[in-house]
Amino acid sequence: MKAFIDYILQFGNLNKQQIDFIESKASRLTLPKDTYFIEAGKTPKQVAFLLEGIFRFTFYDKYGKEITIYFIDRNQFITDYPKFKASLPASKYLQSVTDCKLLVFSKKDWDEITNTITVWDTIVSKMYQKCLFDALNKNPLDTDDETTRYLSLINKSPKLANNVPLSYIASYLGITEEALVEIRNNL
Repeated sequence: MKAFIDYILQFGNLNKQQIDFIESKASRLTLPKDTYFIEAGKTPKQVAFLLEGIFRFTFYDKYGKEITIYFIDRNQFITDYPKFKASLPASKYLQSVTDCKLLVFSKKDWDEITNTITVWDTIVSKMYQKCLFDALNKNPLDTDDETTRYLSLINKSPKLANNVPLSYIASYLGITEEALVEIRNNL
């Protein structure tokens, strides 16, 4: 719970009573590897803080090919926040890549926190902006060279190399799994 509180306090000040209230709304959840937290076409009902593990955002293109667009490591929030907030069906999948431990908030509890703590919307807005910035900053597709993209990913997220299947990493980098194996063999 400390990692969660430390995380949210980066974005605003909360007193002990407010922190206790937020903590009272959280429940712990363990998700096994390859479990969907959010599925495309279904309305997200929860937001979670990832205590341990790795998730990925993914979707299927018009040809049915699975594309990984982002990895999420521990000590970050996970959900499709705009869809969660608006109670609309998600357009992407959020899947555990490893066994994961989460602090989970239901939509009802999240709304209750929002309606009770006046600065919560501001804190959440700042957290969401940071998540967007991090997603854009981690995007390796802004370079043309496949090896450079792989090295950039591993430098920014070293745990991915040993904990994420090669097919997911290759999809994220926009290359084939065979090309990724060749890059890794050449390094």
